[in-house]
Amino acid sequence: MVLCPCGARHPEGFACEAGERIRRQRAAEHAHHHKHEHETGHCHAPADPHPHEHSCCCGHSGTLQAAGSGTGSGQTVVYRIDAMDCPTEEALIRKKLERLPGVVSLEFRLVQRLLSVRHTLDSTADIEAALQAIDMPPAFAGVEAVFVISGMDCPVEEGLVRSRLADMDGVYGLDFNLMQRRLVVRHEPAQLANIVRALESLNMGALLVDQTKPEARTAPESSRTPWRRLAVAGVFAALAEAIEFVLQWQAPALEAALDRLPSLGAALDRVSALSLVHALPLLAALIAIGLSGLGTYRKGWIAVTNGNLNINALMSVAVTGALCIGQYPEAAMVMVLFNLSEAIEALSLARARQAIGKLLALAPERATVLDASGNWTEVDIQQVAVGTRVRVRPGEKVGLDGVVASGMSTVNQAPITGESMPVEKRSGDPVFAGSINESGSFEFTVSAPATDSTLARIIRAVEEAQASRAPMQRFVDVFARYYTPAVFLLAIFIATAGPLAFAMPWKNAVYTALVVLVIGCPCALVISIPVSIVSGLAAATRHGILIKGGMFLESGRKLGWLALDKTGTITRGRPVQTDFFCMSGDADRAWRLAASLASRSDHPVSKALVEAAGDAPLLPVEDFAALPGQGVAGRMDGQLWHLGNHRMVEALGRCSEALEARIFPLEEAGKTVVVLVGEQGAVALFAVADTVRASSREAIGELRQLGIKTLMLTGDNAHTAAAIAKEVGVDEFKADMLPEDKLEAVAGLAQQAKGRVGMVGDGINDAPALARADIGFAMAAGGTDVAIETADVALMDDDLRKIPRFIRLSRATCAILMQNIVLALGVKALFFALAFAGMATMWMAVFADVGTALLVVANGLRAMRL
Repeated sequence: MVLCPCGARHPEGFACEAGERIRRQRAAEHAHHHKHEHETGHCHAPADPHPHEHSCCCGHSGTLQAAGSGTGSGQTVVYRIDAMDCPTEEALIRKKLERLPGVVSLEFRLVQRLLSVRHTLDSTADIEAALQAIDMPPAFAGVEAVFVISGMDCPVEEGLVRSRLADMDGVYGLDFNLMQRRLVVRHEPAQLANIVRALESLNMGALLVDQTKPEARTAPESSRTPWRRLAVAGVFAALAEAIEFVLQWQAPALEAALDRLPSLGAALDRVSALSLVHALPLLAALIAIGLSGLGTYRKGWIAVTNGNLNINALMSVAVTGALCIGQYPEAAMVMVLFNLSEAIEALSLARARQAIGKLLALAPERATVLDASGNWTEVDIQQVAVGTRVRVRPGEKVGLDGVVASGMSTVNQAPITGESMPVEKRSGDPVFAGSINESGSFEFTVSAPATDSTLARIIRAVEEAQASRAPMQRFVDVFARYYTPAVFLLAIFIATAGPLAFAMPWKNAVYTALVVLVIGCPCALVISIPVSIVSGLAAATRHGILIKGGMFLESGRKLGWLALDKTGTITRGRPVQTDFFCMSGDADRAWRLAASLASRSDHPVSKALVEAAGDAPLLPVEDFAALPGQGVAGRMDGQLWHLGNHRMVEALGRCSEALEARIFPLEEAGKTVVVLVGEQGAVALFAVADTVRASSREAIGELRQLGIKTLMLTGDNAHTAAAIAKEVGVDEFKADMLPEDKLEAVAGLAQQAKGRVGMVGDGINDAPALARADIGFAMAAGGTDVAIETADVALMDDDLRKIPRFIRLSRATCAILMQNIVLALGVKALFFALAFAGMATMWMAVFADVGTALLVVANGLRAMRL
């Protein structure tokens, strides 16, 4: 439960409108007051007993600023913008703020209407003024601090951090990325020092970092696992077990041996000697526990003092209880095995953490650029501006996004798009940061800064996806939150009610309770979900499928319908000339006349005609005029010529039955027909069509095999839509669709369809439908930024066959999730039964828990190979 500004306590994540209004009002007043004081030089923070953690009211700090929290190294401020309702407004804000000097990057959370602005400005006044200028008034929602926490290895530690910070005043939000050990705290500026102190009290190695630095993305591995110390502890635990065995089964022989040592009696009597021998298991056990378990006791104490019962607290109680009832060897073995399992589990999880590390390693740190003096120099890619000329030699990695300016080469862009074969690049072709130049040398012009390259966006999306919680993970987290205290209460009940109500011996009751505590560890269940989800996300990224959250990976298996935009999705979005008929005169001259007129227009159909003409010399055009909705006109060789559609021919009075006999079959085949008309009548007829992607037919077929129905949505006429639908094999189609019609169609499917509804698109006109669908898929290579930002899944190379692959990956990942849950709970249930039957021991319980945790981690990592 979280204390709300309205005075009530709500569950974490509960949206209270009254509390939100109060919070925004306080934050706005706080920001205004302290901004004024800082700008006038009257900023005075209260005295801080920890000067190295001091943070002034406006967010400036001492040593912490050097670590990256100050504005000089890139501070992030968060605004809530109530007027930001759709991707159109997001695009407007992006365009306005990206031009503002000092703005480093923007991150939009459209659903929450939140905007994060990373900047290097001394004051945020310019940002707020720019938002006001476009009628998007911002409400201050805190600043962001990024911590990497080297000791946050599993959901247990995440829960401890969450419980410590969630109720703090001035903390607006917490975003965890467990796989990268990263925490983003959205807070009031004056609270930074308190947040740092709270994290330091947990002794988990929290470090405040600069978001612009690589260490903000990944945390270093926590201190090296003390394998040697664990090995020595294991030897002493085994020694305690061996001595205990000898004392139990060889007691008469031992007593006889002591009787045969008369010299011993001079120093100690027989009873003292026996007591010393019987104390040896305790001594060996204490050494083993001291070598392996002090960290567990420390973590358990921190958890208990923060009102959190986690596995470290359970294990500390279990081991201490075992010592108290004389089970010294088991106490030592349990502690050693538990810490060994933690170390092995950390090694297994490190494999899942490698996904982001591999992505970060894709882009080089430096690039060879053409400077102002005309010389080629190497500079940091973070300093390369848009428009800079960059040279790439054979074998080098491309450091930034751009467009090839000169040269030709073969580029391996599989890490970005998932394409299996290298792609030939020549002048005018795009290149992506992270791709590898295989053969020739080329130069390209930078089209995006390093912070906004395709690779950077992929990394951000994968990080956000890892941080987000799938529905199954949220359920397991809630389950574990109540399950652990319930197990603790059950153990207390067994220890007390066994002797009092069921006449169990006290020692047996306490031992059974301790076994239950060890069995009750929820680690295997809790860790299985994030490992499986992150593995699935990493596998998808490797195939060029960018999934923006575990929830979408999990819900992909439930898709029942998929709506697809036509142009740029099913088709290439680039019309090409398919037919040509010369009706009178010279064919070559007719083609040159048409291409000359078309060259003066930027319509896609006109571009197709010019492209088909190739290098043919064009004629000069005089008195050029565009005829809206019909075509173009101009004078060439002293005559007036028209180039346009059927409607234009009719308006000119030049239509005939013979001409229509040629036009109608082409239009019914889904082609766009244009006619070249001279002063004497129609001279030539051209047909243009948007060609279907080679992968579209195969993708639709695979979707049908998976039991998913398809609906094509297009703004084209019914003839064209029917022809394309028949060619690719979609189940249904709708033509003459405006953006609002596409939105309505997707909404209608969602109401009547069984299962979830997906939408695939590439343009701004598809954004509303993409946002309305349960899962939106964007064609990322040729699509607009708005479509890509709105979608939940991006196909990096515009290959529709990746959607069936995504669905199969979703189904396989969810199957692995269910296997892990059944395995974890099944083992728990079995050992609970054995414990109540008196057949389970503590070391057996630890072995079962360790084995289960390793099995679910290994099973979850299988998703990486899908």
